[in-house]
Amino acid sequence: MDITQNLEKETVQKPQRLLFIDRDGTLIEEPEDEQIDSFEKLKFVKGVMKNLSFIRQHTDFHLIMVSNQDGLGTDSFPESTFHPVHNFILQTLDGEGISFEAQHIDRHFPEDNSPMRKPGTGMLTEYINNPQKYNLAESYVIGDRETDAELARNLGCKALILGKDNMTWDKIAEILFAGERTATISRTTKETDIKVSINLDGTGKCNISTGLGFFDHMLEQIARHGSIDLQVSCKGDLNVDEHHSIEDTAIVLGQCIDKCLGSKRGIERYGFCLPMDDCLCQVALDFGGRPWLNWNADFHREKIGEMPTEMFLHFFKSLSDAARMNLDIEARGTNEHHKIEGIFKAFARALCMAVKRDIYHYELPSTKGAL
Repeated sequence: MDITQNLEKETVQKPQRLLFIDRDGTLIEEPEDEQIDSFEKLKFVKGVMKNLSFIRQHTDFHLIMVSNQDGLGTDSFPESTFHPVHNFILQTLDGEGISFEAQHIDRHFPEDNSPMRKPGTGMLTEYINNPQKYNLAESYVIGDRETDAELARNLGCKALILGKDNMTWDKIAEILFAGERTATISRTTKETDIKVSINLDGTGKCNISTGLGFFDHMLEQIARHGSIDLQVSCKGDLNVDEHHSIEDTAIVLGQCIDKCLGSKRGIERYGFCLPMDDCLCQVALDFGGRPWLNWNADFHREKIGEMPTEMFLHFFKSLSDAARMNLDIEARGTNEHHKIEGIFKAFARALCMAVKRDIYHYELPSTKGAL
């Protein structure tokens, strides 16, 4: 006897990601009196149209407007002056393909201490109490104030704050479409214990500790002049030699860079440049996936600080292998300190150029179809 079973596949819908977007100061510029009650005060924030339209078209985020409008409906802020401007804002955005699934506007004054008012979450309980429908962990609050960042913490989501760490609408669109380029890698051997964290889209913040002062100084150049956030912690067998600490740091740093780059879509791929006082230092690099190092730089001192000059080549060789990049380094000059510092700065500038990402030309920079 044949038994036929019809198995219906249930469509599992992923919880929806959301963008909780502030209005004043984020979509439109905020005037000195913090009240948009006339068309004369209305001006859209730079880049909001192009980038929010791109986000709407190319991501699966739903847009939710969340705004404090102090005293709306009172004599100090009549609804008759609010709605004409507000409706015009919505119509203008809609004309660019930007629509909101919901609007949550609170009318309380700050002194009311209402839980409905941002950064309180009283207006947003429907999203908090429905984890099957909404993915707050992968959602964002987009705003321009610390209260917006606090709202994100209260909701359990992330925050993108305009003006903080050079955040712009261009950068917001890049992060939401292509992701944040961060990585942390730890590596422990019998010789070293190393942890490296990188944000390729940072601002040059760094915290370096390798036990070698001059090496720390050189790694700081990569962060500062490469505009990346970099944290390096290395505990090595310096009682034996500097070799293991320098080599292993290069390996982990290279692995971090490679991990951050991911698919490499949209990156420039190439970078090059750096004069420094009496020295001319040139670094060309290619993130083509084929590691190689050409080195043309001679040093006539055994050490600079605690760092053996013979380890300069070895550092960049280990770095290029781990990051899977082609490196060509050349330097000439008379001051040995300037020469190697110029090399690190030139590498940083070349790195900054090569990892720059363009989401509007989000293609693999190769005719091969792979890197």
